[in-house]
Amino acid sequence: MERNELLLQQSAWMEETDTPSVVLSSRIRLARNVENTPFPHVLSAEEAAQTEETLVEALESVNIEGEHLKYLSLDRLMPVERQVLIEKHLISPALADQPQARGVALAKDHRMAVMVNEEDHLRLQVLLPGNQLLETYRLASALDDALEGYLDFAYREAQGYVTACPTNVGTGLRASVMVHLPALAMTNQVQQVLGALTHLGLAVRGLYGEGSQAFGHIFQVSNQITLGKSEEDILAHLGAVTGQIVEHEMQAREALKQQASLILEDKVWRARGILQNARLLTSEDTLHLLSHDRLGIDMGILQKSKRTFATLLVESRPGCLQYILERELDPGQRDAERAGLIRKALSEF
Repeated sequence: MERNELLLQQSAWMEETDTPSVVLSSRIRLARNVENTPFPHVLSAEEAAQTEETLVEALESVNIEGEHLKYLSLDRLMPVERQVLIEKHLISPALADQPQARGVALAKDHRMAVMVNEEDHLRLQVLLPGNQLLETYRLASALDDALEGYLDFAYREAQGYVTACPTNVGTGLRASVMVHLPALAMTNQVQQVLGALTHLGLAVRGLYGEGSQAFGHIFQVSNQITLGKSEEDILAHLGAVTGQIVEHEMQAREALKQQASLILEDKVWRARGILQNARLLTSEDTLHLLSHDRLGIDMGILQKSKRTFATLLVESRPGCLQYILERELDPGQRDAERAGLIRKALSEF
């Protein structure tokens, strides 16, 4: 698969599950480092290049369920291509900021992505649609095991996997779910529900992780502690809390339906009307309106379009929008093209 085709590919996590789900996606990340090799932040340019070469050889050799990964060296990508990778949740902004001797290995459908020389030598990621934490972990473990056949990972019996950041020492595992909570936001309960999660050892972030805002009523919930906990404990805890979040959101949707049905219908129909007719849409407005539109679809008020909620969210972002159109756009042009993209998508049912 050519680079352009690979970057334009709809990521697996953007697919809709069979039934409407509060959980948009499930992700597992594993931090791994090579034994007797300094962490990336202290490597010289020459050492970083040598480490990258060793890691890429291993990554391109592994076979996961009949699939090989394709490596993209970041310093050979255009800035807009790196932005596409960020917007699709395939690399971190930190990796894109320092592209030398760094890159990402991708599966064709992006369900597997491995960052090279970010904070750790390897960040293994599996990202799937809906509430699939166990399946996500199973695939991440298979990838981890396959790479161990080619690389000697830094591991200590007492501490577990050695990582650059102390919070990842142990399993090196970060499990997260991306949840869509428009009804909790509309009923002013979202801070109450999510605010309690920090006391349960969980972190809550916006759509694009640490430091990002929760536009579109989308939140990422992940574990904070890995040391002293098994993978099974981490997954069970996050899974149980996710179930509670889903229950709260569904209760809020039912309350809106029972107690404020006209307000709810007005909100989602207004969103659909603007999306179908607007000539200018900012990124922030688009996220907010698409969120209410999806709520209307999930609650059986609005007709479902061919394009999924997650696909429209991502393809309307600045980098993806410009990459799809194959030209650079100023902010005003982006707002016009974004509105056109959304209008076209919502004309296909």
